[in-house]
Amino acid sequence: MNANLQCRMSNAQWWRRPFCILPFTFSIFALACGGGQTMPCDAAGTDCVALTIPRGATLSAAIDSLTAHDLIGRQFLFSIYARVRGLGRDLKSGTYAFHQGAPWSDIIDALKLGRGALVRFTVREGLRVVEVADLASQELGVPRDSFLAAVRDTAILEKLGAPPEAETVEGYLYPTTYTIQPHPTARRLVQFMTDEFRSHWPAAWDARLDSLHFSRHQLVTLASIIESEVRYAPDRTYVSAVYHNRLDRGMMLQADPTVIYAMGARPRRVYEKNLLIRSPYNTYLHPGLPPGPISQPDSASLEAALYPAPSPYLYFVAQPDGKHIFSASYAEHLAAIREVKEQVSEIRSTLPRRQRDP
Repeated sequence: MNANLQCRMSNAQWWRRPFCILPFTFSIFALACGGGQTMPCDAAGTDCVALTIPRGATLSAAIDSLTAHDLIGRQFLFSIYARVRGLGRDLKSGTYAFHQGAPWSDIIDALKLGRGALVRFTVREGLRVVEVADLASQELGVPRDSFLAAVRDTAILEKLGAPPEAETVEGYLYPTTYTIQPHPTARRLVQFMTDEFRSHWPAAWDARLDSLHFSRHQLVTLASIIESEVRYAPDRTYVSAVYHNRLDRGMMLQADPTVIYAMGARPRRVYEKNLLIRSPYNTYLHPGLPPGPISQPDSASLEAALYPAPSPYLYFVAQPDGKHIFSASYAEHLAAIREVKEQVSEIRSTLPRRQRDP
C-alpha cells in the first residue's frame, strides 16, 4: 500500500501513521503562521472584517462565525490548532476585527486574550460637539480637551470641504453606533466620525444642492436645526418646508434651538428674555441661517432639509406629545398657540401640585 492510499485510511487509524501525521502537522503550522497582516486591524479599513463572539459562545460556534466571515477556510484543521492552543477554555467574548488573511496564530491570540477586541460607541442624533466630547471622555477615555482641539483640526475641515468660516466640525460627527478600537486618539476618533458623515452623503445630493442654491455647509446647518426641532419623525419635511419658505421670503427663521445653542446650555424652556441674547446664532435677531450647524443631524434630517414637503406653511408650534401644528398664516398660528396652551393647562391640571411647572 503506497503512502497516498495509507493517508486515506479512516480517522481512527490516521494518527498511527507517522508519514501522515508529519504533513498534516506541517499543514497546520503553515496555516497558523502564514504570511497574513499582523498589524492591528482598524474596523474602518476596507480589508478589515468585524465579528462578534457572544458571551457564552462555544469554540464550535466561534469557528462557525470565523468561517462565515471568510477568515478561516479549513475548520477541522483550525479546530485542532485552536484546541492545542487552549482556546476552548479561554475564549473571550466581544467584538473583534481581523484583516483578511490574518494568520491563525493572531486570531487565536486575540480570542484568548481579548486582544484587539473592539468597543461600541453610540452617538445619538442632535448632540453638540461639546456633548460628544463629554461622551468620548466618559466611554472611551479620550481627553475632553484633546477632542475639542481635534474638532478644530484644519486638515479634517479641509477634507470635509467645510468653508473657511467653519471653526469646528459641528454637524459632521455622524450620529450612529461605531465599532472601534478601545482608547483611540482624539484626532483618530474625529476623523473616523467625519469619514462616516461623508460615507452617508450620496453623490446625488450634490446636484440637489445646486437646485436649492445651497452650499453643503448651509444644508447641514439647516438639517441640524430640523434635527433639534423634531421629535415626531413625519414632521421633518414639514418643518423643513417652513424654514425654506421663510428663507425664500426673507423672514427670520425664529428657531428656538438656535437660541438654546447660543445660550450654551439646555434649559427646560426658552423665555422671552432669552430671545434677546446677543449671538450670531440667534435667529430671532439675525436673518438667514446661523453661521454653522448647532448639532449633529442624521441622514433623515439631512434628506428632509434637501427635500422639504411641498406646502405653504410659514409657522409651527409644538404640542405636548411632540407633534407640531403647522399654519400658513399668522392668524392660524396664533390660534394654534392658544390650542397648545389649552392642552398644556389640561395636562398640568391632572398633575400633583409639586409636579407642575412654575
